[in-house]
Amino acid sequence: MINFYKIWSFILLVFGLLFMFLGMSYLCYNYSILLDWEIITLNSSCLSMSLYLDWMSLIFMGCVLLISSMVIMYSFIYMSGDLFSMRFLYIVLLFVLSMMFLIISPNLVSILLGWDGLGLVSYCLVIYYQNFKSYNAGMLTILSNRIGDVSILIGIAWLFNMGCWNFIYYLGFMNSDISMWLCYLMILSAFTKSAQIPFSSWLPAAMAAPTPVSALVHSSTLVTAGVYLMIRFSELLNMLNLELFVLISCLTMFMSGLAANFEYDLKKIIALSTLSQLGLMMSILFMGFHIFSYFHMLIHAFFKALMFLCAGLIIHCMNDSQDIRHMGYLINCIPFTCSCFCISNLSLCGFPFLSGFYSKDLILEQLSYSFSNLYIFILFYMSIGLTLCYSLRLIYFCMSGSSGLMVSSNYTEDPLMLFSLILMTLLSVISGSFLGWLIFPFIDFMCFPLYLKIMPLLIIMLGGWLGYSMSLLSFYDNLLGMFYNYVNEFVGMMWFMPNFSTYMIYDKMFMYSKMSSSFMDSSWGEYMISLSFPSIFNYLSSLYSYYEYNSIKIYLISFMFMAFFILLM
Repeated sequence: MINFYKIWSFILLVFGLLFMFLGMSYLCYNYSILLDWEIITLNSSCLSMSLYLDWMSLIFMGCVLLISSMVIMYSFIYMSGDLFSMRFLYIVLLFVLSMMFLIISPNLVSILLGWDGLGLVSYCLVIYYQNFKSYNAGMLTILSNRIGDVSILIGIAWLFNMGCWNFIYYLGFMNSDISMWLCYLMILSAFTKSAQIPFSSWLPAAMAAPTPVSALVHSSTLVTAGVYLMIRFSELLNMLNLELFVLISCLTMFMSGLAANFEYDLKKIIALSTLSQLGLMMSILFMGFHIFSYFHMLIHAFFKALMFLCAGLIIHCMNDSQDIRHMGYLINCIPFTCSCFCISNLSLCGFPFLSGFYSKDLILEQLSYSFSNLYIFILFYMSIGLTLCYSLRLIYFCMSGSSGLMVSSNYTEDPLMLFSLILMTLLSVISGSFLGWLIFPFIDFMCFPLYLKIMPLLIIMLGGWLGYSMSLLSFYDNLLGMFYNYVNEFVGMMWFMPNFSTYMIYDKMFMYSKMSSSFMDSSWGEYMISLSFPSIFNYLSSLYSYYEYNSIKIYLISFMFMAFFILLM
């Protein structure tokens, strides 16, 4: 039997390396290609299919295809017991294709093709395991993303004012009113796709999908689509006052970092760490440093994919239990996977000379050097500290120290799975220095006082201590005089955001639908609207039939009435 998983993994790997090489050469020679295929022209508006190949799109495509190839190879073992594994493969390939459309499009119409494709295919993947939890998560995911789709549709209608949908032509000289509203629409769509406040609740819910899908979604495809769109529109964003959006992004980062410290589901902790990193990318982008945001997005894709692949193997070995309280001392059972997991976690924390260090340290120094106020400054550094906090807590619960409850476990490390982990680990270690050397042609010299220079290190140490302390708290401990479970409930549920985006809307909608049903189907609506015409026709037909059967009597009575009226006259 032909192994389609291995074939497609090899094809994507070859194309990924090719695009990486092309992107590097385009970057060196400052070269780009715009391919434009005009489909139809109506008056002054032309609908065209455009492809824009520059170093940014090519390197990102190479990154996405490399990660996809490793995920598909990993999925061959992970989904081997599934009855519809071929269906799963084709849905994942559709997902990657939609992302490719999004990356290389300078045209809002073709961007919508990839954007909508990501939303619809992600819904199919989230409900892949058919149960009520997956269906609810899928509905929350697709309905949240539909807001962004509508926003892009309005943006397409708004660009009618310019006569063409290739926004890349107009970035330099667009009318201020048009550019302002277009930017606000694009920011709304990016916030829905990248799950910023108040649209954050769908991202942890999307963990109902299979783990290889989560590795793909949370590293380089669905959630980074909004960040990539904002990077493409960064020239227009510089004209606006973006302080509110910086604040929202920083609050997203802080909220998800806090929630991850109170969560016990392994996949949800990693999902909340993705949300935290998305807040970091968005906030530095709105401060005006879109290249730093792009740099961190690439590096984050590698170590986050590795983290999810390791988590999938751990869950596989723990008889599909995702609760970290069931784990403990896994380093003795699956040492290689745990080593890769620790490397990805340390890279996420910004451990020196791993890939995450190069982007995070750069972003923190740039933040310290910029004109942001003290509130944003403190919020940013606290969020970075919380990152290390939940990462160390996760390592403590899974690898060492904690002795879990699970005794009947199936510990195996498949060689094919390990091969994908090896390549992703290599990229997680070297990609930071390599891409940093490649993307930034010269080094920014920033002179700081000593306390500011060692601030990231101090915050990281403080966050690590806090993470260890919080891992030792029990459920009934008092925290600052408050009952711990109240704090746990508020912070662990992302400031009740899932309630706001689901139950509060559901309750009102259910009440309205019940009232509508009782009025329309069982009351005056049914009587007045549904039954009015039939009842009139029924009455008229009974009248006509009465006339037919009693015609002589009717004629005689009508003749007598007519005669009587004539005599009176």
